[in-house]
Amino acid sequence: MGEPPNIESLKIERLKKRPDFLAAAKAPSCARGAVVVQARARPGVQGPIRAGFTATRKVGGAVVRNRAKRRLREAARLLLPEHGREGFDYVFIARAGTAGRAWPRLLDDVKTALVSLAANHAAAANGPAAPSR
Repeated sequence: MGEPPNIESLKIERLKKRPDFLAAAKAPSCARGAVVVQARARPGVQGPIRAGFTATRKVGGAVVRNRAKRRLREAARLLLPEHGREGFDYVFIARAGTAGRAWPRLLDDVKTALVSLAANHAAAANGPAAPSR
């Protein structure tokens, strides 16, 4: 049998420009625990996964917001290669408990949000379900 693909070699780029964040804000999102994840398919693009991170002042002061974003960046680095889709933009939005949430729970929040968004996109791509008889 062939070797499994090396998910560590999957390229993840950063979203940095405001129009990319605004476009993702109009895309489907999923809130889980201490994080909200927005996922936007880039039409006609089969490029790398792109990820952006944000935290509002409701999360806390600058130190708390930066800690929350660092934790989200690490969670995305670990989980996007396996649960993200190429050609998608993901925006991770910190919530009030992100900086202090237990690490395994934060990873679980991010993972379930990514899985849920992938399932929703797959269901939408397959079109409406046929009525059962």
